[in-house]
Amino acid sequence: MFGKISAISRYLVTITMVLLLSACGDDRPEQIAKYQQLAQQRLSQLESALNQGEVRNANLLTQYAQVLAAKQPDMAPLINELAKDATSSGPMYSSLARRVTELSSSANFIDLDQQLEEAQNLYQAADMALFNDMLSDPVNVIADMSNGTLARVNAMSREAEIVANGSEDFGAGSQLVGNPAYGSWQTNSSGISFWEWYGMYAMFSNVFNRPIYYDSWSNRRGYSYYNDVGRYRYTSPKQARAQDRVFDSTKKRFDSQGKRFSSPYAKNRTGSTSLSRQSTSSPSTKSASASSSKFRSNYAKSNSSSFRNSSTRTSRGTRRGK
Repeated sequence: MFGKISAISRYLVTITMVLLLSACGDDRPEQIAKYQQLAQQRLSQLESALNQGEVRNANLLTQYAQVLAAKQPDMAPLINELAKDATSSGPMYSSLARRVTELSSSANFIDLDQQLEEAQNLYQAADMALFNDMLSDPVNVIADMSNGTLARVNAMSREAEIVANGSEDFGAGSQLVGNPAYGSWQTNSSGISFWEWYGMYAMFSNVFNRPIYYDSWSNRRGYSYYNDVGRYRYTSPKQARAQDRVFDSTKKRFDSQGKRFSSPYAKNRTGSTSLSRQSTSSPSTKSASASSSKFRSNYAKSNSSSFRNSSTRTSRGTRRGK
């Protein structure tokens, strides 16, 4: 009973605040509500599309997983975990669903500006074409695990990408490093940050049999859709702040040694091919700032237009990079 009264009280307070802000000419609460509704609608449409096999890279992910699991049965648990991203139970879709739910409470945000920016990001991230492009990362992880038997999608070949970027080969699964849906940066007793996988993804540590340290990864990372194209839309404010903390602590450690340290997102890596129009119009990582507030506001400025209808066309062709 008391729980119901408390919920009703919170609702009345929210409505009162919306009315007061509207009376003062502040339309941000209304914009947040509209974007949240549209994001929820898109999320439902995306779930239906995944269930009905209408997302191209989701279908490829399922097919690739079946082929590789049959050839490498010892890796089947990890491969099957990667295949979950082809469904609404996978970490990428689940992350979007959780963020849409968290959008309902202003307590999850610093201010209305950040809440509105998150609402706009989610509206874009739930777009089918963008989500299809986002799935190129797990698809390409499985492609790399096949040692070239399966072709990469929306990206040049592994060998060409390493040469183009002068990057280090961090092994299979490296496209997912830095993506908070699959793991997080942890700091050891020496103040050095390393990547720690979630759950079954920890099997990747057995694959390359060595930790991935933030400082070396930042300097020599290769291309991935998340890190070079999708980070703005597929990262929550809380996750962005966590990324900033790792950067700040690492930079401070380097500064104390008289060394220079640059953000892993200071420049784009070469590697994408055949991305959707929605992805190619996304903000450049070159405009990213070390502060999470600037990180979010930079994106909002380039995405502050009124609601737009986005195409759901996905990229065509499973092509190998040259």
